[in-house]
Amino acid sequence: MDTVTATEFQRRPGEYQHRVVSRRTSLTITSHGRPQVVLVPVEEYERLKRRDREAFLTSELPEEIVQAIAATRMDPRHDHLDAELDDT
Repeated sequence: MDTVTATEFQRRPGEYQHRVVSRRTSLTITSHGRPQVVLVPVEEYERLKRRDREAFLTSELPEEIVQAIAATRMDPRHDHLDAELDDT
């Protein structure tokens, strides 16, 4: 992933847009040394948006994922939330 300052991006926005599209990569635009914006090709943006809306039936999950989920443990700092389940 390339990085450019906001000032530099403002000087040559077309060049950076072309770079992102032609290389099928992303570009991080920084301000005061901190990442502020990421420029991505439309195809990548659409792929990410579709993924946000994907839903799966638990019966469709591969067994190794089901086992990994079952093996996870909640951070002990959240043990008090178990009481909410007992109230139902």
